[in-house]
Amino acid sequence: MLQYLLDLVARVGQWSYLIIFLIAALECAAFLGLLIPGESVLLACGFLAHRGTLMLDAVIAAAILGAIVGDNVGYAMGRRLGRGWLLSAGSHFGLTEQRLARSEAFFERHGGKAVFLGRFIGYARALVPFVAGTAEMPRRTFFGYNAAGAILWSSAVAVLGYSLGASWRLAEKWLGRASTTAGVAILAVAVTAWLLGRRARRRAE
Repeated sequence: MLQYLLDLVARVGQWSYLIIFLIAALECAAFLGLLIPGESVLLACGFLAHRGTLMLDAVIAAAILGAIVGDNVGYAMGRRLGRGWLLSAGSHFGLTEQRLARSEAFFERHGGKAVFLGRFIGYARALVPFVAGTAEMPRRTFFGYNAAGAILWSSAVAVLGYSLGASWRLAEKWLGRASTTAGVAILAVAVTAWLLGRRARRRAE
């Protein structure tokens, strides 16, 4: 992938940022995430920024905007077209009833937090926006969690690629596991904070 991106950047120059935007957007808006993890592309682009081929801040900005736009398109499509269409259209991209059910269960357990945490889990990143739409989650709630997740995910992955430099292949190998671990860790911290807050309120009463 890296050599392909190097050749592509050499040909298209500053249009590379538009490509980053489109990949991040299509990952959710068109099921691309079920086939090609956007994080791998973003990781490689972070590496290219390390080499001076791209600008890191522009890579991150393009990825954030693409992720937010793509997720909101997916949300709108899910809200308008429903579960049946999602399963039918997604089947052409590897979506199965089991995968969709897992995303729905994840969403039901965590609600708005699923939108944030789903950004760090491959299959969930591609499906949770649609599921949030079919569940008719309030638009403002979705946007808030989505924007927060997109900012953190885009920045973390791009900076990881930039920081590791020539070790980007090793980072790509472990990124999926690390993303899941980070998501679980964030959830654990959130649950712990909620429980402590609840206990404090009970004592105050």
